[in-house]
Amino acid sequence: MPVVTMRQLLDSGVHFGHQTRRWNPKMKRFIFTERNGIYIIDLQQSLSYIDRAFEFVKETVAHGGTILFVGTKKQGQEAIAEQATRVGMPYVNHRWLGGMLTNFATVSKRVQRMKELEEIDFEDVAGSGHTKKELLLLQRELTKLESNLGGIRNMTRTPSAVWIVDTKKEHLAVDEAQKLGIPVVAILDTNCDPDEVTYPIPGNDDAIRSVNLLTRVVADAVAEGLIARNQGKSGGQAAEEPMAEWERELLEQHQAEQAAAPEAGPATGGMSSPQGEQAAQADVEAAQDVPASADASEVAEAAEGTEAPAAEAPEAPAAEAPEAPAAEAPEAK
Repeated sequence: MPVVTMRQLLDSGVHFGHQTRRWNPKMKRFIFTERNGIYIIDLQQSLSYIDRAFEFVKETVAHGGTILFVGTKKQGQEAIAEQATRVGMPYVNHRWLGGMLTNFATVSKRVQRMKELEEIDFEDVAGSGHTKKELLLLQRELTKLESNLGGIRNMTRTPSAVWIVDTKKEHLAVDEAQKLGIPVVAILDTNCDPDEVTYPIPGNDDAIRSVNLLTRVVADAVAEGLIARNQGKSGGQAAEEPMAEWERELLEQHQAEQAAAPEAGPATGGMSSPQGEQAAQADVEAAQDVPASADASEVAEAAEGTEAPAAEAPEAPAAEAPEAPAAEAPEAK
């Protein structure tokens, strides 16, 4: 199943670029044509680049990495916060503070300060040990810190990769990631520089629906990577930390889908192993449950599974096999 379809990209307006006078010549290879003064992005290339970025994000998270979601422009703020929160990843959606990556130690101290302020009960003036004015100033400081650093409160180290919505607006984030050698996954509009991005996705970074779709695709890749990581832990050694509730839901949903797939397919008979005998027994029981209104072909298919175990062959739907065709014969005429 493809990560995203061409129809979804078209419906979300991913193919619309900027005006022809506002473009970066390096993006020429990603442009399909020009219509009414607007460049049209080649969605066939977008699909292939989406698959490439999806696999990279999935493998990065599966091996214990984290993805930092960055998008401070109005069109992407909600999608960045929603999708990053859904998969438990850090995000920045209001303002990129200089040094968030290159000076992470100092930023971590500000995050710790924010957590300390959150423990203050601003309603209890007498018990807080502060005056009303001091509490007001502290509350303003907390509000500002939560706006700028609330999305990275649980980020204990620099991320393994960065997802960026608009590389021109988030040029500080791109520069810091390049200095530290952190891979950048980003939407490339026709006015962007593809040389700055490690895993580009040619598309529209100004339309809300386009940003929502591509950010959701990256979040889905993170979710699959988390599932693969948790399955690896359960298959080998136990996880060091308990899984969060949303991680358990993702894992249970994935396991339920895998369990439903084998149940949907019919078991094959003729096996000499214990598994083969169990499959044959299941076929016998299925044949016995065939309703009288079933046609002759269904009864024959159910009866074929009983040929493997010799001891149970007489108990197979021998008595029911004649009844089904007999009931159907008059109706066929």
